[in-house]
Amino acid sequence: MGSTSSDRATMAEIAHAAGVSLPTVSKVWNGRADVSEHTRQRVDELLRLHGYRGRRQWRPDSAGTVDVIFPEIDCAWEGEHLRGIEAAGHAAGVRIVVSSLDRGETARRQLVQRLRAGRTDGAILATVTAAGPLVKALNRMNVPVVALDPASRTAGDMLSVDAANFAGARAAAAHLLALGHRRIGLIAGLDELMCSRARRDGFLAAHDDAGVPPDPGLVERGGFDFPSGVVAGGRLLDRGTPPTAIFAMSDLMAIGVYEAARRRGVSVPDQLSVVGFDDLPGARWAAPPLTTVRQPLREMGALATRTVLGLAGGGVLDTQLVIRESTAPI
Repeated sequence: MGSTSSDRATMAEIAHAAGVSLPTVSKVWNGRADVSEHTRQRVDELLRLHGYRGRRQWRPDSAGTVDVIFPEIDCAWEGEHLRGIEAAGHAAGVRIVVSSLDRGETARRQLVQRLRAGRTDGAILATVTAAGPLVKALNRMNVPVVALDPASRTAGDMLSVDAANFAGARAAAAHLLALGHRRIGLIAGLDELMCSRARRDGFLAAHDDAGVPPDPGLVERGGFDFPSGVVAGGRLLDRGTPPTAIFAMSDLMAIGVYEAARRRGVSVPDQLSVVGFDDLPGARWAAPPLTTVRQPLREMGALATRTVLGLAGGGVLDTQLVIRESTAPI
């Protein structure tokens, strides 16, 4: 008899037992053809043994629906993801339904009821932490789930799509250090977010690479939005010895630093270099145009869609430092 849903092995454990990768197990469960017959039989036997009776499968020759669930939709970050999701959905012939978890308890119940009615072929969750209860419900319904830009480490049997946050932050800090800056302020995100921790570690790694100890007194926290960037940037600039450069973990916070500098008569980049993270559309139109780390947000959205349909295996996409006019040598 197969395991119950509460004690059955995760797909990561099944992958380990079968001697294959997690994406390979996902391919077998989704019925994809690009797996050898020997591997398929071995994995399929383990899936059945542990109570996995087959996901609700999307077929390329049939219309379907993919649900995209955000904790909230309030800035260009979500919009860029959605552009990629919509493009990949259109190419696959599936309908995209977008929901936000900040619309109240009634809206949440309606979302769960619709999902229970079997009206979705897969779900993309923008943050795993915020959508935790939904993950359990979707797993009980055997609905494919993909974590897009996960807020925390995903469950062992969930595929995810993310950006190279560590490498991106490392490149940003290395750029400032190469320009001669030694007092570099950091506006971090919330510690519980996986991307915040990765970007912090990348920032510290760049200092270690350069043999320059970071100043722990030049760290502030923000909420990835413009207002918190204004506040955090102001606190850094009001230090007795302010930083000559600031790395903000999002473009919106970086633009907030611009405003904090403007209020204090500090010129960017003549007196203060600023680097952001995201490369949202507005970054290039900022005054001055913002040096930032590009996250491939559209590509991430597209890959998440292909992954939830069983056409890809998730992954981490590269980031890229985009040098514009907000940074200068000290």
